[in-house]
Amino acid sequence: MQMNRRIFGLGLIGLGLSACSRSGPGPSGTATGLPANLRPVPNGAYDNWVAAFQGRAAAQGISRSTLVAAFRGTGYLPGVVTRDRNQTEFTRSLEDYLSIAASDERVRKGRAAFDRHRGTLNALEERYGVDARILCAIWGLESFYGERRGQVPVISATSTLAFDGRRGRFFEQQLIAALKILKNGDIPAAQMTGSWAGAMGHTQFIPTSYLQFAVDYTGDGRRDIWSDDPTDALASAAAYLQRNGWTRGLGWGSASPNGSLQPQPGGPRFATTSNFRVIKRYNNSDAYAIGVGHLADRIGGAGPLRARFPPDANGLTKADRVALQTRLTERGFDTQGVDGVIGPNTETAIRAYQSSRGLPVTGTPSQALLQSLR
Repeated sequence: MQMNRRIFGLGLIGLGLSACSRSGPGPSGTATGLPANLRPVPNGAYDNWVAAFQGRAAAQGISRSTLVAAFRGTGYLPGVVTRDRNQTEFTRSLEDYLSIAASDERVRKGRAAFDRHRGTLNALEERYGVDARILCAIWGLESFYGERRGQVPVISATSTLAFDGRRGRFFEQQLIAALKILKNGDIPAAQMTGSWAGAMGHTQFIPTSYLQFAVDYTGDGRRDIWSDDPTDALASAAAYLQRNGWTRGLGWGSASPNGSLQPQPGGPRFATTSNFRVIKRYNNSDAYAIGVGHLADRIGGAGPLRARFPPDANGLTKADRVALQTRLTERGFDTQGVDGVIGPNTETAIRAYQSSRGLPVTGTPSQALLQSLR
């Protein structure tokens, strides 16, 4: 897997994506209400690792005062290890991914966000050459336009994952980079928060990418990607894409029967440009790059993707899945929304319906189940 700005490939958890059929809180929790397993717990082996690491950090120029401030109140977070080892988001089909990435809500909020920040986005396009709609779409996928920036302490998250060892070298590099960010004064230690894996701010930069690409566009002396003002974060994303080869004035691609890229067997083909490959430098996933491009088109006023996808493994089309969710909810078995994506909430509703009818309780959608709801 390419370890570029992002940690993940497809990225439903790390991208700020949440289907209405998924259960539980968003990926970042809340500032005062993180899940219990994302709060520090005693771990002697972790403490010993941190003590040894601080010597290595000092050898790389991290001062004692920075280390003391950085690790004050931090600790081992069992939840980040659980999430790192259970990344099930890679199983989504392109159809499901696009249903989430360019949902009606995300498109509506994207158009509103673009209108609010039109001046900034257009100025960034003029300066960096990156399509303003692409920047807005990346913002929408990464943090839902700033609504889900992440509230997990970055020092705790990266040190826990470095200690855990599955990708220890990578996360120790992120931890060192995070300490350098603190040393530079861009953010106080207590305010450096992000996703469970250390991706930060409106555009979810990992610490090493922040050091390399983040910019102080506002001119206040800080490269602030965390605050409510998204300007520095959007500028940093533009700088990232520009420095990775973005071509001014070139689109990302489009659905085309003559394209050679077909991410989902039996689904639409796409003709793409070099800028599509630049988007993949942001997240090394065809689905992500198509999601960004399609959402950008929708933000700009385009309609939904006009393409046919094959039935899923259960023989259901998206229209079937939407009908299933609609009918379950109408019968009192709430799927927590209707998006055509079968997730934990829909499966729970199916099990409750099956139990009420004396059917085998599987939680699995099917044509027979849909017919029984008609």
